[in-house]
Amino acid sequence: MTIKQQQLLLGTIFLGIPLLWLLVWVVTPIFVVLYLSFTSYDILSAPEWVGTWNFEDLWYDSLYWRAFGNTLYFTAFAMPLGVTLSLLLAMLVNTRLPGAWIYRTIYYLPVVSPLIATALIWILFYEVSTGLFNYLLRFVGISPLPWLSNSATAMPAIIAMSVWKSLGFNMVIFLAALQAIPRELNEAAALDGAGRARQFYSITLPLLRPAMTYVLITTLIGSFQVFAQVYVMTEGGPNNATVTLVHLIYRTAFQNLDFGYASAMAVVLFVILVTASFINLRLVSRGNLYG
Repeated sequence: MTIKQQQLLLGTIFLGIPLLWLLVWVVTPIFVVLYLSFTSYDILSAPEWVGTWNFEDLWYDSLYWRAFGNTLYFTAFAMPLGVTLSLLLAMLVNTRLPGAWIYRTIYYLPVVSPLIATALIWILFYEVSTGLFNYLLRFVGISPLPWLSNSATAMPAIIAMSVWKSLGFNMVIFLAALQAIPRELNEAAALDGAGRARQFYSITLPLLRPAMTYVLITTLIGSFQVFAQVYVMTEGGPNNATVTLVHLIYRTAFQNLDFGYASAMAVVLFVILVTASFINLRLVSRGNLYG
């Protein structure tokens, strides 16, 4: 066997295995879910073709629109809050303060912590009688709040936990982008009389555009896919105040065994996320500052 043949064989093996994995576990399930979305399927019997009935039922399903609204609510607050705080943290740890690496480690620890374990710990924080947050409220003279059992506070409580959990990841992305900005640009601007605010808006923020676009779109996708913390902390309650799209898909498929209807919800969510990804690609291509 010649060297070229050996290289071709090795290339086929190392490229073929990931492609096969992608085909079996990513591409095929997408088409299976797309097919099931046009059927009535309860896993106990063969799928029955119903056409677009599942999608038509979605339009009149009040619970689906409740889940869609809750997901938008979660995204509208979690995304700007998380992006802003992570950028502020990145700018803080990017300074030359002694021990800055310690803060980087502390801020990143929630990212590597298991999501389920983190949610369970936050349930203890939200506990009415002995929870940390209600203890702090009592300390300042405010009555305790039923954080997770009240429709008005359940979603904000989940948002707070989710933002805290993802801060470290976005901080690392922003930190890498900040460290790639030449310090000479800010030094030259300072010599010209530009203050810190002017330097941030005229130099730092434009050069952060690619990183900002990436963080925004990944945060958007993650917000629309929120599930584990809802499932563990509230199970969609109280009174469906925290049920989200992915949680409703799970309930419809694995609790109600209505896989066809759940697949239709998943297809709609897939279209939303693909559209968001396409917008991201457009933004990146327009904001490419280095090409």
